[in-house]
Amino acid sequence: MSLLPELRYPTVNELVASARALAAHRPGVCALRQVGVSRAGRPLQLLSIGHARRAVLVVAGAHSNEPTGGSTLLAVAERVLAERELRDGTSWHFLLCADPDGASLHVTPAPRSLLDYHLGFFRPAGPEQPEWSPSVLPPDRLPPETRALTGVIDELRPYLQVTLHGTDLGGSWVQLTKDVPGLAEPFAKSAAELNIPVETGASDAAGWPASGPGVHVMPAPGAGAAYPSMPDDARHSTWYHTHRYGGLTAIVEVPMWASDLVDDPVPHPAPAAAMRQLAGRLLRDSLEVERVLADALPRLRCTDGPLLRAARWGLELVPGLAADLTHTPPADDTRAYVGSVDAFARRVPLRAAAMLLRVLRETDDRAAPCLERLVATWSHAFEERFRARWVPLEHQVEHQSRTVVAAALHARDRVV
Repeated sequence: MSLLPELRYPTVNELVASARALAAHRPGVCALRQVGVSRAGRPLQLLSIGHARRAVLVVAGAHSNEPTGGSTLLAVAERVLAERELRDGTSWHFLLCADPDGASLHVTPAPRSLLDYHLGFFRPAGPEQPEWSPSVLPPDRLPPETRALTGVIDELRPYLQVTLHGTDLGGSWVQLTKDVPGLAEPFAKSAAELNIPVETGASDAAGWPASGPGVHVMPAPGAGAAYPSMPDDARHSTWYHTHRYGGLTAIVEVPMWASDLVDDPVPHPAPAAAMRQLAGRLLRDSLEVERVLADALPRLRCTDGPLLRAARWGLELVPGLAADLTHTPPADDTRAYVGSVDAFARRVPLRAAAMLLRVLRETDDRAAPCLERLVATWSHAFEERFRARWVPLEHQVEHQSRTVVAAALHARDRVV
């Protein structure tokens, strides 16, 4: 597969420059300010439009490998400025990038294929992710990016936080920490118009009730986990922080490459057997990466860099995840869900291999060519298995933008 994106994803510096230009153009309505710094000292910038106490907060860049959110954030800001009715009684606030350090390490602004995407891949280990760190770390060890984000939530008390996420390959879906009645219809309509599949059985929301196709609502506390071994819990993340003030969070996911295999509601003929097969492949693939790591580790000059930490963290999740897939009843019996888990089980070892490859390339390690072949083979197999097709960037942005605005309008009606 070799489809050149029509546009490229902006860097954090380009996002800041665009936000600064908006603020300069409409100084009576817009303001740009720094609300914190990253671990490496990079500023975290917040663009605000309007002055009303009732607020919407939009967050981009929480995961560095999900770059669509920055473009969407700017598109929504421009729409809010252009459409006065969106500002009536509501202020809008945009955190330009929640993890600028991570964004500096993910270096595929215009990926032509999944291989291209993975050759520049970076996603930090769970404890280093701004939104997820509260679910795995004590309060006194939270990274400054997390403290900045929760500080903004404490200041604004938004009735809605929208955090912009994405997937490399699959479909679009929404996760809600509380239901937003009416959102499913405009979400589905937008996806259909732009030929983006709806991921009806998203593994990220396994076991969550749905208020409509692809719109998943966080289950009540105490509900059983689909993957008991996973260390994080959404109810301890920054998504849930808005609940202190009566608000809610919507997580809007959009794919870079689409696959209709994750939008098939037909029952799978043998979901439990399929899960066992996926678990076996997950263990085999991860073992291949672990062998390369064990061989190369004595030769590495740095054994505590962010790329290597993230690769090792992902590999450490595999035994528990494989056991979950083997011994826990499937949360869903549809082909869509089995397809989503298939994609997830491919990502974990592939991402670990991709980040380890970047480490080995930095020192021209002798294991790099072997690992590069593995990353290429797995990337191509991923594309072929899911019949991947590129979603034009403007369609990614338009769908995510429409969903953000629809969520804001329907959630506002809920709280008025």
